[in-house]
Amino acid sequence: MNPEDQFDTHLDIKFAPLELIDVQALADATTHPWYNQTLCRVNDCVMRLGVVQGEYIWHKHDDEDEFFFVVEGSLSMDLEGRTVELAQRQGFCVPKGVRHRPRAAERTIILMVEGAGIVPTGDA
Repeated sequence: MNPEDQFDTHLDIKFAPLELIDVQALADATTHPWYNQTLCRVNDCVMRLGVVQGEYIWHKHDDEDEFFFVVEGSLSMDLEGRTVELAQRQGFCVPKGVRHRPRAAERTIILMVEGAGIVPTGDA
């Protein structure tokens, strides 16, 4: 299956500076099992909301680090050789070049910080 069909990813910036961002309202309105929306731009990075359940694809970003923060639920971050379990209010940085796969057994709300030009499905 093509990742574009499997995941509901929105790379458009939804909020301008000085706008209130109601993460809970956005999460409550989401019905797709793997939703990703760019919230805002902060300097050369973006803040993204993920409302996720299930598995993402194995991927890596050659030139960009990626930070994940669990707002609600729990997230498993598969790395080659180990898995890191993130509980609510825990974060984890995946350095550039490291293959990873996020997974969530139950519906989980996460925030991600990453370079504005990053492609969520990774580099070819």
